[in-house]
Amino acid sequence: MEAAPQGLVSIYKMSFSHQLILGSNSPRRRELLANMGFSFDVFTQPIDESYPGALKPKEVAKHLAELKNNIYRSSIEDQILLTADTIVVLNGSILGKPANPMEAYNMISKLSNDIHSVITGVCISSPDNQILFTDETQVAFKPLSQNEIRYYVKKYAPFDKAGAYGIQEWIGLIGVTSIKGSYFNVMGLPTEKVYNILTDEFGLFPK
Repeated sequence: MEAAPQGLVSIYKMSFSHQLILGSNSPRRRELLANMGFSFDVFTQPIDESYPGALKPKEVAKHLAELKNNIYRSSIEDQILLTADTIVVLNGSILGKPANPMEAYNMISKLSNDIHSVITGVCISSPDNQILFTDETQVAFKPLSQNEIRYYVKKYAPFDKAGAYGIQEWIGLIGVTSIKGSYFNVMGLPTEKVYNILTDEFGLFPK
């Protein structure tokens, strides 16, 4: 579903086929939500994802998820809206999405032989309810060789991924030694928590 032209979203409401709307560009979140059995439409529009520098990592993830939700909410009717944002944190510093192969190589080099956090902020809302939460997973990488990092960056071009990697891809298969928390949270959505909130708080069930 294409977004309404900028400047008109507060005037015209979008029409959707399903009660659940996923506000996300992420193909991983679309895959996970579909595998959970939910029917949904996808809605996206350009969003400035900058955030106040004083925020702590968990607050950043929550801030961005809520920001997206509030912006998309102005463009839809009475559906349930789900938005999320995933960040990678190493030693207190947030690793964003790499802009080029060199940035991707440097990010993965930093993650090599260390433990980092993956934090996803999730915001689920309806016209009369909004729930905002985070989930955190600890991920440990083995020492990765330069050849392994170069191979992954060249073959998989992980430029749309926070921290420059996807755990479901080759680098996760050969490099991740342990995780503590939700595996699917690392992919971009803490599915167990999302399922419970959609069913218990919003009365939405798979069909």
